[in-house]
Amino acid sequence: MNTKNQAYNLPLTGVESEHCALIVDKGLSKIGGITAHKVELNNKRAVIDTGDAVEILPQAVKAIRDLGYGVDTIKQSFPVLNMTCASCASSSESILQNQPGVINVAVNYANGNALVEYIPTVTGPAQLKAALQGIGYDLVIDESEDAKDALEALQQKQCKALKAKTIAAAALSVPVVIIGMFFMAMPYANYIMWVLSTPVIFIFGKQFFVGAWKQTKHRSANMDTLVALSTGVAYLFSAFNTLFPSYWHSKGLHAHVYFEAAAVIIAFILLGKLLEEKAKGNTSSAIKKLMGLQPKTVTVIHEGGHQAEMPVTGVTVGITLLVKPGERIPVDGTVSSGNSFVDESMISGEPVPVEKTNGEKVFAGTINQKGSFQFIAGKVGGDTVLAHIIKMVQEAQGSKAPVQKLVDKIAGIFVPVVIGIALLSLVLWIILGGDNGFTHGLLAMITVLVIACPCALGLATPTAIMVGVGKGAENGILIKDAESLELAKKADTVILDKTGTITEGRPAVTDIFWLNNDAKDIAVLLSVEKQSEHPLAEAVVKYFSTVHGLPVQHFESLTGFGAKARVNDQTWYVGNLPLLQKNNITVPDQLQHAAEKWLAEAKTVIYFANEKQALAAVAIADTIKASSAEAIKQLQDDGITVYMLTGDNAATAKAIADQVGIKHFKAEVLPAQKAEFVKALQQQGKTVAMVGDGINDSTALAQADVSIAMGKGSDIAMDVAKMTIISSDLSKIPKAIRLSKHTVATIKQNLFWAFIYNFIGIPIAAGILYPLNGYLLNPMIAGAAMALSSVSVVANSLRLKWLKL
Repeated sequence: MNTKNQAYNLPLTGVESEHCALIVDKGLSKIGGITAHKVELNNKRAVIDTGDAVEILPQAVKAIRDLGYGVDTIKQSFPVLNMTCASCASSSESILQNQPGVINVAVNYANGNALVEYIPTVTGPAQLKAALQGIGYDLVIDESEDAKDALEALQQKQCKALKAKTIAAAALSVPVVIIGMFFMAMPYANYIMWVLSTPVIFIFGKQFFVGAWKQTKHRSANMDTLVALSTGVAYLFSAFNTLFPSYWHSKGLHAHVYFEAAAVIIAFILLGKLLEEKAKGNTSSAIKKLMGLQPKTVTVIHEGGHQAEMPVTGVTVGITLLVKPGERIPVDGTVSSGNSFVDESMISGEPVPVEKTNGEKVFAGTINQKGSFQFIAGKVGGDTVLAHIIKMVQEAQGSKAPVQKLVDKIAGIFVPVVIGIALLSLVLWIILGGDNGFTHGLLAMITVLVIACPCALGLATPTAIMVGVGKGAENGILIKDAESLELAKKADTVILDKTGTITEGRPAVTDIFWLNNDAKDIAVLLSVEKQSEHPLAEAVVKYFSTVHGLPVQHFESLTGFGAKARVNDQTWYVGNLPLLQKNNITVPDQLQHAAEKWLAEAKTVIYFANEKQALAAVAIADTIKASSAEAIKQLQDDGITVYMLTGDNAATAKAIADQVGIKHFKAEVLPAQKAEFVKALQQQGKTVAMVGDGINDSTALAQADVSIAMGKGSDIAMDVAKMTIISSDLSKIPKAIRLSKHTVATIKQNLFWAFIYNFIGIPIAAGILYPLNGYLLNPMIAGAAMALSSVSVVANSLRLKWLKL
């Protein structure tokens, strides 16, 4: 096959046999544009030749994934430098998307990041950086802490410089405006305004001209182009009229100058940029809070109990750390000694501190309360739960909602269209405007260039997504991408798995009935159950965790029945009713009545007995979470149909459904049947949200329109799901749907105002009102309106921060 530069290696996953390789090979053969290809089973790769059509690579990756196999790609977020507007983001995205090996790109103007998925065997960060540098932008590819600190320092320096330029530009623009409006007749007025406006244009506004020139060299245009054209034309026209006023006087016209317009436009746009940067900084406050949760130093316990302080970056798996009262936990791990209560609200969104004793898990970023304890580091650096949350939130904030695709297309052609409208305005004014046609036309052209704002369009969706995702993270709702956040509001059907979703997912003692509540009998029951490994025995042990046990002389596990033991030279039994019947042990009527009641509620009943009679009956069940019934009621009150699916028997399913108020449920459902049920509802036109926690839910989660995983469930469920409820609290589901509704409403409001602003503003700037009432918009007012449009869109998005879910 051809092995020119156009031959690309795609690293495959899941291709384990010749049969698999043949399927992939056939799949690739159906893609037009691939000139040659082969699947190498030994090397676990597909080698394809696309000629010059690099856009075929993403199609090939999608085709392989659609066949059920994988292609190893890397998804990485990079800061993008030198972007000034939404058109810049669109240009950057287009350049990156056209690089060989890039599968998907989302450049977010609001947070200045590019989220890139690429094939590491084809391209890498260095090539992406070089591609962007070629059109005047840059990519920060160094992920070290020093590089991050340097980037933050650079951003702060740029913000300070912008503030200084804004103040200086405003200080020089004010006297130019005063002279231009009130003292035009004073000696040398034009020359004074010229001198004052020149540094505003060419020193404080230099960035716009430099940016416009870079874009022009690459046959592109952005907001810098609009600003440079408008202020440059106004400045040059004014300079010409100052030096050669006689040219216009000979035609019987006044030689107007617009130094004040050019200077004030620069000042207003710089002010708008400054306000926009500060507002955009607030949209990512949730990420900053999460990043600030991990302490910089930790206390390490060495052999012999010696304590030493070290940087958190030096912590490795297996070392013992000490957490003192009030300190943040530095990494994930397991408590080895001591106990305390830990505030996990910053990760789970739950306000009640959680008790931590020996063997309990602790997580980075959570706050220890009054006690102190030691724990063994289990996950460090980028492997901690906190690090995964930060990464997920960053990726979600950088992803694009479906509605953004249309906006991106508009932003991509916005600047050329505006330049066209501005030139058309000038031509029409010259043709139809009479004696003052040229000056009015020039003024209209400048005003059109100034008032048009691609930034408001570019910021409308990503700022709302960033704030919405951050708001979710603060409330323990992790959202993987913007699409799921946008789609959740449409959910009209919610399917809930039972075990681990509606219920706690582990058996617990719900009721106990004693013939005689004797402390010695309780101690015996605990002692026998401590010897057993059965999950039901574990529930009893946990229930009596404060009781002290007794020595057990002999223990025998009776499979299918329970257990038998010798304690205090007596024989005791713990197990089901057949165990008692087999050993001719009587069950008093009181215990029988209690057991029958519990069995009707689909609970499991075990008995505790001596050699003659049963002494106690214990009801054990997978308890319903405290919030489940109320959460389900809220969903139903919002008009959402709720289903429950479970692999359990019909009696248990009905009992649980009745307790939480679910009208629709299915019992004895296999994992594949869950996915089929979701598909059947979708075929009826329903938008389905699936909520689950186990491996058996993963296929249904993948099939659903909106997939939500419980944070205390399996990793596979969380990998598949587009949302994760960290605390596994069902009450977060209606909150997630409400958050989606408010976020989408904010996006629509932002887009409405951004479109209506340009739709109304550009014709007025062109002079459409002049024939009606003689009104021609002042370029200075246009500059102020343009600056405020972007700020208003960001400010509207920030309202989500104070939303009560």
